[in-house]
Amino acid sequence: MDIVLVAGLWLDAHAWDKVVPLLEKHGHQVHPVTLPGQGDGATIATLDDQLAAVVTAIDNSGDAPLVVGHSAACTLAWLAADARPDRVARVALIGAFPTSDGEAYADFLPTQDGVMPFPGWEPFAGPDSDDLDEQMRAGMQERAIPVPEGVTKAPVLYGDARRHEVPALIICPEFTPDDARAWIKSGDVPEMAKAKHLELVDIDSGHWPMISTPDVLAEVLDAATKS
Repeated sequence: MDIVLVAGLWLDAHAWDKVVPLLEKHGHQVHPVTLPGQGDGATIATLDDQLAAVVTAIDNSGDAPLVVGHSAACTLAWLAADARPDRVARVALIGAFPTSDGEAYADFLPTQDGVMPFPGWEPFAGPDSDDLDEQMRAGMQERAIPVPEGVTKAPVLYGDARRHEVPALIICPEFTPDDARAWIKSGDVPEMAKAKHLELVDIDSGHWPMISTPDVLAEVLDAATKS
């Protein structure tokens, strides 16, 4: 199966370097996406630009792909399902949930000079990053790419209710499936409350399993192509 991989804030396509060969060993065609403004050399980009890159990867896939979004890019993966509801076989969401319609994409942290820089590890102390050793943290921070403000503050706009028919898998790293179910039930995650085909799976990692436990993540994603 074709698999489209979309990393979250501050990451480029190389975030998946440990996962791609593992998925290829399972026979999958893997397409890690370089997002505009996050690895393509551009310093200015919009959310529409990033969505267009994901949709292009879907359109260029040989068959209906599994689209994988990580962290903030869970919203990009869900927007892609909204844009191509008949083309996406399934969406896998790692460590986060799609932003609600009309809300800002990822206005989580301060911006400066038109970008949101990586804030260091203090905001992610605890379960998010406990499984990252010093080498992993240093490598991620060294490669971190400031995200254009035009991406982080853009409103998320959905347009096709058929996205709710696309099967969705929530991969729960630093939180549990029970946590996720409670947030969905409480109304905190309205997009997932409307999903018609929803599965949750636990994974023993922090927020960046593609870095800390790529073998475990690859097995979960491979299984997602078969269910």
